[in-house]
Amino acid sequence: MKLFSLFLFMTVGFFTGSKNYFKEESITNVEIERINTRIGEIKNMIDVDHKYNAKIAFLVDMKVPSGKNRFFVYDLEKNEVIDQGLVAHGSGSETGVKGMLRFSNTPNSNCTALGKYTIEKCYKGMFGKAYKLNGLEETNNNAFKRAIVLHHYSAVPYEEQNYYISNSHGCPMVNEQFFKRIEKIIDSSKSKIIMDIYY
Repeated sequence: MKLFSLFLFMTVGFFTGSKNYFKEESITNVEIERINTRIGEIKNMIDVDHKYNAKIAFLVDMKVPSGKNRFFVYDLEKNEVIDQGLVAHGSGSETGVKGMLRFSNTPNSNCTALGKYTIEKCYKGMFGKAYKLNGLEETNNNAFKRAIVLHHYSAVPYEEQNYYISNSHGCPMVNEQFFKRIEKIIDSSKSKIIMDIYY
């Protein structure tokens, strides 16, 4: 696993073309280890049920401060992160203690809910185009009921910050420019993409 992590870290460093919008040094070895663990689980899910996209997965590491890139687009075939961006968490997840978050699946909690989701159909809402999310676990199976969706918002900055960014009502909320890139991936996918939010 450690050897694979080093390979992943080195591989990310070689990509400087137009399709890659991030600096490899912003992904720490600890984050890579955590990504590897989650990817193993996602690949097991795909092996069992072929309705999921076997090429791309989205990962959101809530251990990373909100001012840093923590939404990762992962190529499951090449085993590498191909894009990343900022993503807000729910205001209800704030504990008042810096670096510590709480999570809930309860309606009206305004919390982020952990677990694996599938990206569902898009619709036009108050924030423009958004994607419904289907929670696949007990920790997030109220996503539809809570109207938890993947959407963009103008208050989410594009560049990494040294401070915390704005919060959502529990939705994974990203910058519009980053949203446009993941939107292309979602809309071109013929099968459901898994998004894993973890802590």
